[in-house]
Amino acid sequence: MTLKYFIDRPVLSAVLSIVIVLGGIIGLATLPVEQYPDIAPPTVMVTTSYTDASAETLQNSVIAPLEEAINGVENMTYMTSSATNSGSVTIYVYFKQGTDPDMAAVNVQNKVSKATGSLPQEVTKVGVQTAKRQTSILKIFSIYSPDGTYDNNFLSNYLKINLQPQIMRIAEVGELVVLGSEYSMRIWLKPDVMAQYGLIPADISAVLEEQNIESATGSFAENSGQTYQYTMKYSGRLILPEEFENMVIRALPDGQVLRLKDVANVELGQQQYAYAGTTNGQPGVSCMVFQTAGTNATEVINELDALLEEAGKEMPEGMEIIEIRNANDFLYASINEVIKTLIEAIFLVILIVYLFLQDIRSTLIPLIGVFVSLIGTFAFLAFFGFSINLLTLFALVLAIGTVVDDAIIVVEAVQARFDVGYQSFYMAANDAMKGISSAIITSTLVFMAVFIPVFMMGGTSGTFYTQFGITMAVAVGISAINALTLSPALCALILKPYVDENGVQKNNLPPASVKLSTPLLM
Repeated sequence: MTLKYFIDRPVLSAVLSIVIVLGGIIGLATLPVEQYPDIAPPTVMVTTSYTDASAETLQNSVIAPLEEAINGVENMTYMTSSATNSGSVTIYVYFKQGTDPDMAAVNVQNKVSKATGSLPQEVTKVGVQTAKRQTSILKIFSIYSPDGTYDNNFLSNYLKINLQPQIMRIAEVGELVVLGSEYSMRIWLKPDVMAQYGLIPADISAVLEEQNIESATGSFAENSGQTYQYTMKYSGRLILPEEFENMVIRALPDGQVLRLKDVANVELGQQQYAYAGTTNGQPGVSCMVFQTAGTNATEVINELDALLEEAGKEMPEGMEIIEIRNANDFLYASINEVIKTLIEAIFLVILIVYLFLQDIRSTLIPLIGVFVSLIGTFAFLAFFGFSINLLTLFALVLAIGTVVDDAIIVVEAVQARFDVGYQSFYMAANDAMKGISSAIITSTLVFMAVFIPVFMMGGTSGTFYTQFGITMAVAVGISAINALTLSPALCALILKPYVDENGVQKNNLPPASVKLSTPLLM
């Protein structure tokens, strides 16, 4: 099938371009929007706690065994660890680009399970958590009481019960860090009184473990011939401070009973007092949301915003949600600047084309080619799994000056036939394409050959160059297809010989030495 086929069938050429544009519109509607491509390496976070242990103790008894077990996990590049004097341990394990985050988390969990026997008993009871997440913060928001009706304990507890489960159910959320402490039963020991009775903190801990438990109590009348069988129940774990205060520590020689309230003060307070937060000068609890590896940040934030908006309507009076930081703010500002530059570039290109061609019809054909090429590129971005980001949009900005060239070549080649005396629009377009089609194909392939090899690049640099280069190559490739199909068909339909300022057709007769049967190439 030759290019004459598309000139003879302009409807087919138009339908082909319309299909490309529709595919681009569909891709544009489905493509995720983000600031940069997904270049962050998959990260798995390992956390645990050792209450009241110092950072040095954590380093020797917790971090060292865990790092020794995790080291060498499949596709791991490096890991970092940190410990605080409040007893918390965090280990980040980074993996090679392209590693499946789910498999990375499973492999790390298997390694951690091998080190469980080497950890202190207190750490084993708390457990070691493994989760996949990125280190960048997506969103920071705060729940606060503008009029001071609620304190930090209540706000933190409300967030823990009502919001945290809903936020964690968002599939792309990796972790929610609450900068506050939830309710906890605090037992403040009295060292002087305990010394009088010969008690140490371990004695109090042993009593708590023995009496504050949930346990099966069994049943009675099971084999007594009775009609009914009864399951015994008891209060189980204690809830109120008064219940803890009445716990029996020991029986004294004089027959009295030593209770917990005699050697300690019991209150319902915070689990930790290392952090105290305010928002706008009032009690507030802030939260940081992290995403999982390989997910789109914009979609996660949009889902989170919708959830918080709905949750804000159900909050009790005196509580509000305020946004502190949103990663989308900088993203949308950057995207808007690039889109503004894109529009300015299109306007300047069309203006320059018109200034040189001096004809609306001749300018319309390259303009159509620009929009077909740019919009159609989004279909291939969706096919390759790319996103709308600063790199792909920047590539489109640079491609504008290139995708317009092929259509200009076609217009100038057809007009050149008019200048040597062609009177048939069809013959002018047909003969022009015979002379320039091979040049358009060759120049396009050479241009694309510069960017296609970036497919073979790996790592972070490869991710950047791949999306940038492939976007430009695809845009230029579509412009070549448009120049070989729709542009000559439009030239045959709407292009006319130039006329002078008086509306009279210019003298297009060729010199006497030039035969009309011999087409003049550009």
